[in-house]
Amino acid sequence: MNEIKVFSPATVANVACGFDVLGFCLDSVGDEMVIRKIEQKGIFISHIEGYDLPYKAELNVAGVSALAMYEALDVDFGFEIEIYKNIKPGSGIGSSAASAVGSVFGMNELIGKPFNKTQLTEFAIKGEALASKCEHADNLAPALFGGFTLVKSVSPLKIVNIPSPDGLYATIIHPQIEIKTSESRAILPKEVPLNKAIEQWANLGSLVHALHSNDYELIGESLNDVIIEPYRSQLIPEFNNIKAAALKAGALGVGISGSGPSIFSLCKDLDTANAIKNAMQAVYNKTDIDFDIHVSPINTQGVKILK
Repeated sequence: MNEIKVFSPATVANVACGFDVLGFCLDSVGDEMVIRKIEQKGIFISHIEGYDLPYKAELNVAGVSALAMYEALDVDFGFEIEIYKNIKPGSGIGSSAASAVGSVFGMNELIGKPFNKTQLTEFAIKGEALASKCEHADNLAPALFGGFTLVKSVSPLKIVNIPSPDGLYATIIHPQIEIKTSESRAILPKEVPLNKAIEQWANLGSLVHALHSNDYELIGESLNDVIIEPYRSQLIPEFNNIKAAALKAGALGVGISGSGPSIFSLCKDLDTANAIKNAMQAVYNKTDIDFDIHVSPINTQGVKILK
């Protein structure tokens, strides 16, 4: 096999109480990438559609992760990458992670899968760091492993898969404004009160337990961010109104997806997810802000080969 086409999914990171460690994978939106082996040694990006991104591999997230993996290989050929970008950069649903993951996953498949998913995540982190100015894996891990994931540590990298109820759905609204991860990190406090930290730890622990035990009520109680959301929500127009509307429509919980501006909700079934979609849409229809809404089951496979 000399060429492969992959679907590299969008993801939701942090999941309210799991800042920088928790994430889950979406199924309804993602990038498509074509990776092929070529005679010339090196990494080359030959085509980009969707958004204006650099062609030079050293300046492109997909290229940087691919280069990190290529340096670990001993091959006498190179790779060419085509990127069909469907996730808007800066959207808060893992645009840079999808790029970083898609290239290394495709390369790995073409050479017989010598690297496991954790090793691929380590390569992809290098690309993600280009976009966010720090190495973190809370979007990368669910994109590669699928489902819900917990990043136990980055050095050494350890990723834990977390099961979730089969019927769980996400509804995500993406206001068409850009919030860069590096900028949204800059507004966060360097220290937090101990009582807030304890509350956040309890929420994260109970959320992991609730996902294991299919306890929807506890999922809802746990999706509460008392440390990050109070700061980042100020950057997102109508955040409080969106949250209130989604909860009224049946959401288990609502939070900021990654660094924003996207807002996610989780719910029990597709009908409720669509009701939440309508409620979110009604809030933003009263503004002059363009937006997209995605309704998706939890993607338990992650990045995958397209036939």
